[in-house]
Amino acid sequence: MNGPRVLISGYYGFGNLGDEALLDVIVTRLRAAYPGGSIDVLSADPAATSARLNVDATPRMDLGAVRRAIERSDVVLSGGGGLLQNVTSLRSLLYYAGIVRTATRANKKTMIFAQSIGPLDVFGRAVVRACCGGVSAATVRDERSRRLLTTLLPKVRVERTADPVFLFEPGTEPLDLAAEGLGGPGPLVVVSVRRWTHNEATITALAAAVDRLANEHGAQIAFLPLGGPSDADVSTSVIRRAKSAPLLLPAMSLGQAAQIIGHASLVIGMRLHALIIAARLAVPFSAVPYDPKVTALLDDLRYPLPPLFTPGDKAPVKDVIARIDEAWQRRDELAVHLRSVAAETERLAQRNFDVLDEVVTNDTP
Repeated sequence: MNGPRVLISGYYGFGNLGDEALLDVIVTRLRAAYPGGSIDVLSADPAATSARLNVDATPRMDLGAVRRAIERSDVVLSGGGGLLQNVTSLRSLLYYAGIVRTATRANKKTMIFAQSIGPLDVFGRAVVRACCGGVSAATVRDERSRRLLTTLLPKVRVERTADPVFLFEPGTEPLDLAAEGLGGPGPLVVVSVRRWTHNEATITALAAAVDRLANEHGAQIAFLPLGGPSDADVSTSVIRRAKSAPLLLPAMSLGQAAQIIGHASLVIGMRLHALIIAARLAVPFSAVPYDPKVTALLDDLRYPLPPLFTPGDKAPVKDVIARIDEAWQRRDELAVHLRSVAAETERLAQRNFDVLDEVVTNDTP
């Protein structure tokens, strides 16, 4: 018997390695669960998405093509990622919520899948209530999101799970650390940053942290731009501000990026998926929570180290230096903690797919 045709809506095809890791896991698990099924992805770069993953791909901004993709589908997944929020823009929220609304009105089985919910202002909450009440089920990747979505969609079963990237396998794609300038002595620290508000203060604080690690702890510092050129730009700004000599790594594949994180002694991360991959590989990290979803990850992991600093808050350089020293000194303890919660986070990540299977096998949308 043929399996379902699944349409996936998310932030795909933009070259963000974290979101592409998320898509990789979803596609791999769907293929394993439904070998007779088919997969379509709404993508900003359909040709690249189709070629990389051997899936159908639909241009996400061609609304006619999107409607036809929904009509052809059996199941529509909204996620994963932080889609239902209006901090990025109201237009973004209306786009993702509109896809959910179109799918449910077309009587398709529709699921909010492995998302972080919010931040949402009053208007944003009204949009989610109006557009998403007809979904078959919802899984969210942190407890904060579960509480929020439960209040907005009281008739929908909302279950807290974990990000599917906790199931990501880096693979064995060849990686020459020396060729990337990482072959020298000293432990490796990987830094993953992104542009955000209060950017000048963030750059100053990060430069102080990397200088401390390089000059006092003998670390090699490498910036890994998971989000593509925009991350490379802000990484370059921090490197220019630093008095040490951090490296900027070039664009690379998902598997290679994950392997570099796996070789690190410490990760400094703003990007959520840099932190999730670090946690997956039991690499200690120091988080810079630019968004509530990062704080929620720390809470759900019961991570025993406080954030390095929060962008927008006043963080004197001496405090940042003290916190990075603490992270460095507690590396072994932090790695042990991450290994202790690994089985639970993997179980919760798998739960997304268990709930999806319940939706697929249910006779009603």
